[in-house]
Amino acid sequence: MANEDKKDFNVMLMDSKDMPKIQIITDEKSIEKYGGDKMYFAPPIDYDKVMRLVPCGKLLTVGTISGADFTEPITAGIFVSIVAWASYQRTEDKTPYWRTLKANGELNAKYPGGVEAQKEMLEKEGHIVMQKGRTNIKYYVKDYEKALFAL
Repeated sequence: MANEDKKDFNVMLMDSKDMPKIQIITDEKSIEKYGGDKMYFAPPIDYDKVMRLVPCGKLLTVGTISGADFTEPITAGIFVSIVAWASYQRTEDKTPYWRTLKANGELNAKYPGGVEAQKEMLEKEGHIVMQKGRTNIKYYVKDYEKALFAL
């Protein structure tokens, strides 16, 4: 996202955008890739509500936030970032957004402070963060599956 300092993410958090809704997909490649045909579109506040449930020491991935087979990946990524920035802008009532990872346990560079800030917060909670890659460096929580929070 750009110009974060000029946006009111808490207003964006409350914009339902005519959601939630579930769409049935019929594309066989997508069904195989995501493991089902029910694609969930949730408003940003729904992501916030679920992300608040994750206790210290536990983790969540963006794709496991809904009760459908999978969340629409582009809007899910945008809305999780909105949750993070809205929390960052508040002085109280924080959402522990740093506990929500991308697929495969990857840290989210679009969170406030980037991967360095998320890495620091996760390590304070006992997680081990590993770097992978030489040119396209990414960061992952080691054995993140063992710390996944069951919704």
